[in-house]
Amino acid sequence: MRLHELTPPAGSRKRRQRIGRGTGSGRGKTSGRGQKGQNARSEGFRLGFEGGQMPLAQRIPKLPGFKNPFKKIYEVVNISKLRRFEDGTTVDAEVLIDAGLARPGFEIKVLGTGDLRRKLIVEAHAFSNSAREAIEAKGGSVKVLGKPRQRGPKRSVKKGSRPSAATEESTPPAEA
Repeated sequence: MRLHELTPPAGSRKRRQRIGRGTGSGRGKTSGRGQKGQNARSEGFRLGFEGGQMPLAQRIPKLPGFKNPFKKIYEVVNISKLRRFEDGTTVDAEVLIDAGLARPGFEIKVLGTGDLRRKLIVEAHAFSNSAREAIEAKGGSVKVLGKPRQRGPKRSVKKGSRPSAATEESTPPAEA
């Protein structure tokens, strides 16, 4: 047997029914839609229509606000959990994942809950101010991983806007 000799089993591949091709085809005239009525029309009914009942999309409550698609989600590690490491240890993302304090694939943020008793070098993607102060107070150091946070341009001056009163005062008047 060769590749070009392969055929599908009998009855496994059925030809599609072509509707609206004359009365002799068995699917002519009304083309399987019956007589008149909503389902005989070309438009039919719109998506989500429930026969006059209030549709689900309108029945459920609409909560205020929105979900920010750009929200940063961090794995949170409190400094009280860093007690398990020896003095002078470099605690980075891999060490925290191996210790079971963070899940892989997430950025890590160190928070200042609890107290720290050791001098550590901590590397994470973000730190709270209290965590940074606590680590540095014990003689340790903090290193922020990844790119520094980018802030957008200041939006004080709009495109095509007139200069503000403060800038008009600072420029000397043109002499005529």
